[in-house]
Amino acid sequence: MIKFGTDGWRALIARDFTFENLAFAALGSARYLLKNKSDKPSVVIGYDTRFLSREFAEEVARVMAWQGISVHLCNDISSTPQVSFNTKQKSASLGVVITASHNPAEYSGYKVKGTFGGPSIPAEIEAIETETNKVEAHPPKMNYKDLDFYVGKGLIKLFDAKEPYLRYIKKKINITAIKESGIKILYDPMYGAGIHTLKDLLPDADEIHDYHNPGFGEIDHPEPIDLCLSELMEKVEESYDIGFATDGDADRLGAVDEDGKFVDSHKIFIIFLKYLYEVKKKKGKVVKTVSLTSMVDMYCTDKGIELEQTAVGFKYIAQKMIEDKVLIGGEESGGLSTCLHIPERDGIFNILLLLEIMVIRGKSLKELCLELDDEFGPHRYRRVDKKVTEKMKNDVLAACKRKPRNIGRFELEKMDLTDGYKFFIKGGSKGGWLLIRASGTEPLLRFYAEADSMSIVNELIEEGMKLK
Repeated sequence: MIKFGTDGWRALIARDFTFENLAFAALGSARYLLKNKSDKPSVVIGYDTRFLSREFAEEVARVMAWQGISVHLCNDISSTPQVSFNTKQKSASLGVVITASHNPAEYSGYKVKGTFGGPSIPAEIEAIETETNKVEAHPPKMNYKDLDFYVGKGLIKLFDAKEPYLRYIKKKINITAIKESGIKILYDPMYGAGIHTLKDLLPDADEIHDYHNPGFGEIDHPEPIDLCLSELMEKVEESYDIGFATDGDADRLGAVDEDGKFVDSHKIFIIFLKYLYEVKKKKGKVVKTVSLTSMVDMYCTDKGIELEQTAVGFKYIAQKMIEDKVLIGGEESGGLSTCLHIPERDGIFNILLLLEIMVIRGKSLKELCLELDDEFGPHRYRRVDKKVTEKMKNDVLAACKRKPRNIGRFELEKMDLTDGYKFFIKGGSKGGWLLIRASGTEPLLRFYAEADSMSIVNELIEEGMKLK
């Protein structure tokens, strides 16, 4: 049965992600809208650079139009943030993006966006999944017509998702100051939906992997983490001041400093938080997932800022951002949003915000990171995604459930069960922890660790993998 993970439904193209199953998901979504939304529900539909993404998007549009739902279909490749922005801008009932985000090329996916301009809240996703499973259990005769028929009837309207999105960004970020700074920028969209976007805002920025390639070329999977950014890091070290990358649907950010060193998203988050609070004088609570750095806890405690923690998945962050006044919210995977923007992860927006911070503060990314070490002490981090058999996954998770007193030589102080198993170690490493959780979309166990040295981080992960 079609299941929605932390960020939508993803599956292997042709095995599970088929036109038939996609039509079931679209019909389930349509039935949800007809039951729960206004008399005239509408949907915005976009798609990334993957194999058959446009055709999949058109299939969803046809099913929705067949059900009498007004469809705004992107006329070209579109990032997830562009779809979210336009869903809010058009007051649409729902947004749908055909994307598998950072997964390898053989995957596709179906992300759902709320009318507020961010990931649908968990209750809405659960309701859509329920309707989809009903369709799967009792499939109706799917006799919808071709795209041109519904375009002719006015039920499907093609539109440009990028232009209004770029116009909005120019109002939110000091683009002029960035252009005048002379910062030499290299951007890697990783063959994903970010292609042809940053240069529309910063024409002097250089790019690599900036054309449509559904197989992602030599990139194993389009995830903006150090293991996937060797070419970007080498080129930045040679001749650039900073490097950036976005994932397959351009909602997540990766950054490389002037020495070609990858800067993890934990540091980006706290750099943003400090800028918003200290320079922009913005107020609100901070929301983070359980996998994000303890530096955030330290800063919020010191400044008296309310902090709330959620399970992994930006949909939980988005729900808090629409319910309350939130200064910044995000997760360790490079996805975050601020009070300056819609409640959605946005790699392009966050690239520009980081550049604005560098210009306004007159510091390089390396210098901003050194500031963090001075203020909070060293915080080093690593995540390992390990492909596992079902037996290994169950063995490790069962060992975690037994609440061990030690992880290798490290005595444990406490556990956090917000999402997976997070172990805090005693003494020695301030804020040191290990988090173990299973992926909701792939046969993976994820191991996350933070400590005051990389040697301790690596040891924690190695010991975590040995649990049984």
